[in-house]
Amino acid sequence: MSLNIFQYFTPKDKKFFPLFEKAAANVTATSRVLVELVNTTSPDKRRELFREIERLEHVGDNITHETFNELSANFITPFDREDIHSLVSAIDDIVDYIHGASKRMELYKVEQMTPAIIKISELIQNGAQELEVAVSELRNLKNITKIKEATVRINSIENHADDIFDIAIAKLFEEEKNAVEVIKMKDVLSMLETATDKCEDAANVINTILIKNA
Repeated sequence: MSLNIFQYFTPKDKKFFPLFEKAAANVTATSRVLVELVNTTSPDKRRELFREIERLEHVGDNITHETFNELSANFITPFDREDIHSLVSAIDDIVDYIHGASKRMELYKVEQMTPAIIKISELIQNGAQELEVAVSELRNLKNITKIKEATVRINSIENHADDIFDIAIAKLFEEEKNAVEVIKMKDVLSMLETATDKCEDAANVINTILIKNA
């Protein structure tokens, strides 16, 4: 059996960057379904969207595993291994927390989506779109300004989500007398807000990559 040892030392741009872009696109797709989910009033449609988010979560897991396999198999990587691991993990976490929020909506039988749930879901989608822009520019690092602007917007989105979350929780404790409902809604809101935190984590990793490689 012949072995071409040079394949392990050749640049892997054709493998890693498509995986980064697929992962980011999957976050955008998942966030889009989330926004549709929290805005629909149809129980049947909602069940369909729960299943679609679950499917997309599995897609994200597969992309993550494929990327980690490439890290293990190749000596040459476009960025530091720890940065690739951190970026892909943060991107995967966004989808995981969206899935976690939708799963709780389903298990807790949340039928009335509050303005805070809807707004944070929209912010997650905004953050995902900005992340996809930033990730798409990593392939050649020719438009650093565009990447930085996207990461700054992601940070602003996360701050906005924090404010909405804090106000919503304060209002929940003040107005909701049913302790079970408080627990349910706080859990859903926490999962959604954490998804925006993970968007910011991914943006921070991208900024680290810029510092090391730009």
